[in-house]
Amino acid sequence: MLDWNLIGIGAAFLIYFAAMIYIGFFYFKKTKTTSDYVLGGRKLHPFVAAMSAEASDMSGWLLLGLPGLAYATGMSAAGWTAIGLAIGTYLNWRFIAKRLRIYTHKAKDSLTIPEFITNRFREKKGFITAIASIFILIFFIVYTSAQFKAGGVLFSSLMTIYGVDLSSFGITDLTSLYVAGVLICALIVVCYTFTGGFKAVCITDTIQGILMLFALILVPLIACVVLFGEGASFASIDPQMFSLFHEYNAASGIFEFVSVFTIVSGLAWGFGYFGQPHILPRFMAIKDPEEVPKARMAAMIWVILSLSAAIFVGLVGQLLFPDPAILGDSEQIFIQMTGSVFGAIPFVAGIIYCGILGAVMSTASSQLLVASSAISQDLYKNLINKTAPDKRLLWISRVTVLIVSAVAIILSLDQASSVFNIVSNAWAGFGCTFGTVILLGLFWKRMNWQGALAGIIVGGVVSLGWGTYLTAVTGLYEMVPGVIASLLAIYLVSRFTAEPEKEVTDMYDEYVAAIGDRST
Repeated sequence: MLDWNLIGIGAAFLIYFAAMIYIGFFYFKKTKTTSDYVLGGRKLHPFVAAMSAEASDMSGWLLLGLPGLAYATGMSAAGWTAIGLAIGTYLNWRFIAKRLRIYTHKAKDSLTIPEFITNRFREKKGFITAIASIFILIFFIVYTSAQFKAGGVLFSSLMTIYGVDLSSFGITDLTSLYVAGVLICALIVVCYTFTGGFKAVCITDTIQGILMLFALILVPLIACVVLFGEGASFASIDPQMFSLFHEYNAASGIFEFVSVFTIVSGLAWGFGYFGQPHILPRFMAIKDPEEVPKARMAAMIWVILSLSAAIFVGLVGQLLFPDPAILGDSEQIFIQMTGSVFGAIPFVAGIIYCGILGAVMSTASSQLLVASSAISQDLYKNLINKTAPDKRLLWISRVTVLIVSAVAIILSLDQASSVFNIVSNAWAGFGCTFGTVILLGLFWKRMNWQGALAGIIVGGVVSLGWGTYLTAVTGLYEMVPGVIASLLAIYLVSRFTAEPEKEVTDMYDEYVAAIGDRST
């Protein structure tokens, strides 16, 4: 017997997958050098740069983690996180984008963040490149696993929502469907990232970003129309759910006044933007630095709308699913809401679910690309074989995509982990490791390579240690102590070691002069 639910959703998925793969192979022949594969030859349109940066930024966390947090605890933690992210997005585009585009070009046309830091400070021993690349691999393997996990959650949820029978394919339980979802997502992402590189990733990111926003706005609005038509009202929800200063505690069953740590931790997410190696290359790749303000406007509109819609999904979910036991996992709220609203139209539901896949794939592909460049460009070319031909580096990048994906798949098979928690750990890791170094490196002439190295090591270690042992105990996000420790390390080490060489300060002066209009 034909399962029309499976056919409808499957048709939407197949169209989506085919489009992504086509884009990858379209750019395969156009990708001839490492610069093309890693940074697209610095020819990115401002709108594509904006959409690609934000789509790769938000990930499956936007459609699963953030709505789930709002549904489970109310607007407080989710709201402060969203506010922090919106502020961080603006500051990143306002103060980092144009400067980074100009400085990376002057610093020997640096293609990656570790390469830029090395060239910015003329560090000749390779310490920065090696250690920065190691941190990139650690955090991105974890980060990518969160994206594959989100894909697995989506596919396993579909069986419950639609009662789809896949026993003929050897899939008889939710665990099997989860694993199948992880593998399918990984396969598609690897396919177009492996073939098309940066250009393919940015174009697919743009498509996926539009799809994500469409899904986030449409689903809760239609749900409200249905619910209000049946007499439902937000008045039936405890008003403290809408408060930024009260948080629901599931253990005690009551609302509690949020701590200062909750507010500070939420706002601290914004600092993470300064150090994300999968977002910053979009700044480096913009064709004309003077077009940054256009990109900033597009990025801010997308971010504000998408974050607001994601939190709204969680709050509307309180009306649609008043009993959390119905969901089982709060991070499934968007998936379950889509099934409830569009259950009778599986093809449309499939398109909405492609929005989740878009969030997953846009981030995973960007992360795989950066991880591959860390191996081929930062480690192999800069430390092992400085004269390596482009063709060899290109294939080292592609093979790295396969290896990192395999490890991320293995980690994602742990169904007990939370998408939100995994992403928050990796986000903090990059903010503490690279955010401080990038920020001070762009604005402080006196900073030297010893300070940069100290900032990377201290920030990375504190983030990993605090996140593993102290975040749950103190309630303070590891971004806060990690950033403070990294900033102190940079300042103190730079002050108590030799001043930068003249060629370093001369290049800094050239970069400052090239910025021109400071209202970037």
